[in-house]
Amino acid sequence: MTSYKIQSHQDLKEEMKAIARGDRPAPEDAAQPSFNSVDALMRLLTPENRELMAVLRDRRPQSIAELAEITGRAAPNLTRTLGKLEAIGLVRMEIVKRRKVPTPVVLKLRVEIDPYARNDTIELAYRQ
Repeated sequence: MTSYKIQSHQDLKEEMKAIARGDRPAPEDAAQPSFNSVDALMRLLTPENRELMAVLRDRRPQSIAELAEITGRAAPNLTRTLGKLEAIGLVRMEIVKRRKVPTPVVLKLRVEIDPYARNDTIELAYRQ
């Protein structure tokens, strides 16, 4: 599993400024996605989007148009949602014969919440 940190935009901004000033080295996970909050992740993982992820896993559509046909959702809305899922590392958009093919890349997602501090983490188990 790969861990990602959860930090506010303000904390991320302060961290980036400190690194740019040379006050501290960049953390090893600097190139990895980070999340603003567990709430932000859960707002993206709505029941509809979780069903969408299951369709990607089970039916393996070969285009967004095919995915739209399977799900009954409009292609522009699917494109927007898939872009958000791709940005956080749950989906990969591959170009196959000039078509975008959405592919799920995550097997499991685990959220660890520290009720006493802002040390929450998200772990993703990726497909091999």
